[in-house]
Amino acid sequence: MKSIDISPSDYDRHGRLRLPFLFWCVLVLQARTWILFVIAGASRGQGDALLTLFYPDHHQFWLGLLPGLPAALAFFFSARREYHPRFWHAIYPLLLLVQLALVLWLPSRWFCGEALSGIGLSLLIIDLFALWWLATSRRLRACFYSSDE
Repeated sequence: MKSIDISPSDYDRHGRLRLPFLFWCVLVLQARTWILFVIAGASRGQGDALLTLFYPDHHQFWLGLLPGLPAALAFFFSARREYHPRFWHAIYPLLLLVQLALVLWLPSRWFCGEALSGIGLSLLIIDLFALWWLATSRRLRACFYSSDE
């Protein structure tokens, strides 16, 4: 097995391997509908127009909230991963599955008649990169499956 280049500075003060910065970016990406929901709620009068811009079909909006749930759980349990190791180990494949679903969801919406947009195409490219990174990052996998937890 190939070694992972981990330096002592990659560990926090509790001796746990720090989660990579891109992990937090992937969580934000998976919870993007929740973030849009909060922004729309905070903008009061323009919230409905903002939601309609990104989700013309409101049914798709409610479905878009589902991928954010595992991301929220991962964010919540990231600080408590040593107390719930089984749950923490189960989050990694769940995040991979959610990311794969996000990659497949956008093209399926386009095949069902939704207009292709620059935002949608950009999100697909970013989702593909996030899926590739989640699947291939050895350091991230070591954060989830380290032997000391």
